[in-house]
Amino acid sequence: MRSFKEHNVDPSINLEYHAKNGIPLNENVFRVGSKSYYELFQEARKQMEEGKYIPEGVDKFLLEETDIGEYGLYEGQFVPIDCPLMEAEYQGKEVELNEPKRGGDKKFYVYVKNDKGNVIKIQFGDTTGLKAKINDPEARKSFAARHQCDQKKDKTKAGYWACRLPYYAKQLGLSGGGNFFW
Repeated sequence: MRSFKEHNVDPSINLEYHAKNGIPLNENVFRVGSKSYYELFQEARKQMEEGKYIPEGVDKFLLEETDIGEYGLYEGQFVPIDCPLMEAEYQGKEVELNEPKRGGDKKFYVYVKNDKGNVIKIQFGDTTGLKAKINDPEARKSFAARHQCDQKKDKTKAGYWACRLPYYAKQLGLSGGGNFFW
């Protein structure tokens, strides 16, 4: 997340806290689903639309590709349209959606919902001993080009998650990473 000072913006204390500490919006400091949680996304989106904030990495994806922070009318009530962190059931157990984890038949796995609304398990990552060279700019650039990461939009495919590995490096125990795209 970029600092707002370079854009001469006076963001809320909460948004500035995220910017100063390099905390991406998907690691929002507020309880998921709380009013403050959604307000943080609303403010970031507003700053982005006004050209005062240029999001990067996962923040760019969340603000451009989802409706987090937006509300819609349902049975006479305004309700949040989108929430990225959800739990669901997969083969009889509760699982977190869209949160990659270590393990499985490959190095990593993640649970997502497909177009039919079914929860599926996506496994990705090399098992031959190769390492993710997240800290090597040349290796990142080569990986992104080779795998055409800029075209990976389908969450139900392993390539989508492999291309976004740096976003989740910290929670997967990988060195480096951060709020950037391969």
